Parts: sequence; C-alpha cells; structure tokens
Amino acid sequence: MMVRMDARVDAYIAKAQPFAQPILNHIREVMHKALPDVQETIKWSMPFFTTKSGRIIANMAAFKAHASFGLWSSSVRAEMTAAGFDSSEGMGTLGKITSVKDLPADKQLVKWAKAAAAAVEGGESLMKRPKKAATKPLPEMHPEFAAALKKSKTATKVYAEFSPSCQREYLEWINEAKRDATRTTRVEQAVAWIAEGKQRNWKYQNC
Repeated sequence: MMVRMDARVDAYIAKAQPFAQPILNHIREVMHKALPDVQETIKWSMPFFTTKSGRIIANMAAFKAHASFGLWSSSVRAEMTAAGFDSSEGMGTLGKITSVKDLPADKQLVKWAKAAAAAVEGGESLMKRPKKAATKPLPEMHPEFAAALKKSKTATKVYAEFSPSCQREYLEWINEAKRDATRTTRVEQAVAWIAEGKQRNWKYQNC
C-alpha cells in the first residue's frame, strides 16, 4: 500500500511547536490507517484530509499553545458530542488539544474517520458547530464588515466555520474602532486573515 503524503504537510508539522508535532503526526497516522486512499493537501494555511474526489474529511492545525482536529461530518460530530469528546473551545471538533492523551482512542478515532469519509462522500453537508443554549449573543456585525465578507467566498466560508468565540474576537475588534478610517483598515485586514484561516490573534497562536 502506498501512503499518499504531501510534502507541504511535512513542512507544516516541522514548523509547529514541539508539543504539537507528535499530536499532528499521530492524527496523520490514524487518518491513513483508517482511510488508505485518503489524500493530503493544504487549505487556508493548514493541513486537510480529503477523499479521492476532493471532498473534505478532516483538518488539523497547530497553534502556540494547542493543536486542533476537526472531522467535517455533522452526523459524526453528533456522535462525538454524545461520547463527550466534542468541545466548543478551539476551532476543531475536539477543542484545544495539548497532548496525544487528549485524543480519543485510536480505535474510536479510526471508526469516526471512516464514518466521516462515508458521510461526506454520500453528500452530507460539511460540519456546522452546534449552537449552545443560553450563550451570549454575538455582537452585531458592522455593515462594512458584512459587505467585505460577502465579496470573498473563501473568507465567508471560513468565518462561518469559526467558533463563536473566534467570530466574537473579530466582531468586537472591528466594532471598537473609533474612527471610520481605522474601521476600514481593520475590516480589510480581517477579511485577508480570515481567508487564510487565521483567527484574530493568530500572531500569538503560531498559525
């Protein structure tokens, strides 16, 4: 069996913080174990795993103090939530991962990876973070920010997949601008960062 590795993913892992490297390597190993035909690629500056047809199965990322992993299947996500593994912290399905011990058992992860692949190949929509009851409403999006996001399909898609906390950081940053010129500059910068998959404070997260 020929494992399909992407050199860009090798480079991404090599540049990650030392604590994150074994996490990313382990996730990568499990994904290939579960799905021999899985493809690797880089999207929005982070590693992704896809089917042969290009449908996204999962992605992983490394930040300054944690790593993340997400399976792009709403049905599998529901199973993970029921099993107690889902978290609203961080941008992935498993929340903030700081060691390999934070990951589910390999057997369970393999099962979920296979299920996610089958689901997305079957046409299931990409994962959407379930809404929590009694959470603080997000600040209103400034019209200028809304208009700028609308002009970028990539930024719109990535922003929709961010956790509420990540969205809130951008909304508050833009809404807090005192001058119109400052707001315009922040909007332009925000859309550019979001299109690259970056959170508001990405400079401090090594992403």
